Amino acid sequence: MSVPLSFRLNQEDVEIHVQDPSATLLDVLRHDLGLTGTKSGCAVGYCGACTVIVDGEAVPSCLQMVGLLEGRDVRTVEDLNGPDGLDPVQSAFVKCAGLQCGFCTPGHVMALRALLDQEPEPTEERIQQTVDGNYCRCTGYVKILDSAREAVVLERARTTRTTPEEAH
Repeated sequence: MSVPLSFRLNQEDVEIHVQDPSATLLDVLRHDLGLTGTKSGCAVGYCGACTVIVDGEAVPSCLQMVGLLEGRDVRTVEDLNGPDGLDPVQSAFVKCAGLQCGFCTPGHVMALRALLDQEPEPTEERIQQTVDGNYCRCTGYVKILDSAREAVVLERARTTRTTPEEAH
């Protein structure tokens, strides 16, 4: 017997029917809804690869039971966009080469997007805490941290309608 579930996904109201309300949001996103930008890493909420935003908070989708999403707001990496087609966080990752294999990138991007939504001018400590919450086995984090700092600048430029150079 399937259970109806209504929530907001990437700025659209959705109603799905799930066989198992205890299934993870990660599995439903990838297998039922075809949104494969969210990656499956450790499956225990530790690596950050599956990070999505639920009600404004970065959460590991591998731990989020889909049955608890009734009436909530979920954002995945597929929802991000900006004036040039990319969200400022995505643009910063491209500009600063904050990725190698790319597997951890959606989780980093979503965690940083949630941070910037909550704190448009985060401290260096908050940036490092956010990046530390997501594992990367390729980059050594230098370029990811550079990307995070650049994302703050690009976000500032977007919200103040200035050029990135003026926002520095």
